[in-house]
Amino acid sequence: MDSSEQRIKIAVQKTGRLTDHSLDLLERCGLKFTKSKDQLFCYGENMPVDLLLVRDDDIPGLVGDDVCDLGIVGLNIVEEKRQELQHEGRDAMFKQVFELDFGHCRLSLAAPVGTPYEGLESLNNQKIATSYVGILRNYLKKNDVTAEIEYFSGAVEIAPKLGKAQFICDLVSTGSTLDANGLAELEVLLESEAIVIQTLAPLGDDKQALVDRILQRLDGVLQVRESKYIMLHAPRSALAEISELLPGSEVPTVIPLDDINDKVAIHAVCRENVFWETLENLKAAGASSLLVLPVEKMLA
Repeated sequence: MDSSEQRIKIAVQKTGRLTDHSLDLLERCGLKFTKSKDQLFCYGENMPVDLLLVRDDDIPGLVGDDVCDLGIVGLNIVEEKRQELQHEGRDAMFKQVFELDFGHCRLSLAAPVGTPYEGLESLNNQKIATSYVGILRNYLKKNDVTAEIEYFSGAVEIAPKLGKAQFICDLVSTGSTLDANGLAELEVLLESEAIVIQTLAPLGDDKQALVDRILQRLDGVLQVRESKYIMLHAPRSALAEISELLPGSEVPTVIPLDDINDKVAIHAVCRENVFWETLENLKAAGASSLLVLPVEKMLA
């Protein structure tokens, strides 16, 4: 097999709310890239891993067609592609492997403030503008609602003002866009965030080993998002109480202190955020010399 075929390709949004987070995540996995002149391709310098910078709605197709091995994309895009394929009687040729805890938003129904609404039955025989036809169609079908779906690309929130629809179905982050257009959020169809998808095509042993290595690094980065390394001194008699106070920790490491028989050093990785209140409670339990450090990488 040609050596170029052994390189892993990852599809990433070229521009948008996921771009910077996605590139930062990959850099934290130890990957270094050089961008091409057209800014559409990033060549991996220290590992055989390249990036394709593309439109986000192209990513599921590129991964499903085995053009790319992995993709970082919003769940809303992936679910819309799944619904589109299902409507055509086809299966998606990709799988979800990680949730990334950034790019949070929701796909919601909304209408002009003051629109009569008494639940989903109010949608019957109404027109709903959206660019998420597949998700909306499936949602309406599951809830036995008969409504007309009007495909609307771009600024969906202006559809009611243009007389194109009575309701809209669109992505909502903070809700400020809805407020600015005099719209009220009514129902949430989907909670979305950035995810990693992987092709279902066989990769061969070498490529699969490389994909597994990348995924292991991703997992290591994700594990330490809120993790902190805590070091402290405490009386042996307080060990049980202090262990209970350490948030999200496994069994801590206990180290005897030279020449101090009644005290030990306690080291622990806490997988939940460590707040000032946590430190105050530890101190009240007898801890001293508390030190909290960030955790950059972790392999289980």
